[in-house]
Amino acid sequence: MKKPIPKFKNEAEEFEFWSSTGPGADSTKYIDWSQAKRAKFPNLRPTLRTISVRLPVAMIEDLKILANQRDVPYQSLLKVFLAERLAAQRHG
Repeated sequence: MKKPIPKFKNEAEEFEFWSSTGPGADSTKYIDWSQAKRAKFPNLRPTLRTISVRLPVAMIEDLKILANQRDVPYQSLLKVFLAERLAAQRHG
């Protein structure tokens, strides 16, 4: 019999519970993973955080030109470039 998952007051408390140092770090005490089913959340939007990055003016201008050619905002194109590079680094 699995232990019941406690009720959490907030996301921080839940994070602490499931983290590698919390009592829920070994989730097999709480969840029967053999019964798990893959879930899809098509409408879930990722959490975004604003950051400040200093880039050379010429680089920004080049990015804006490329974005204009693709008819997308330059910041969106920058995110695509970063995501592609991160994926390549993870897999190779």
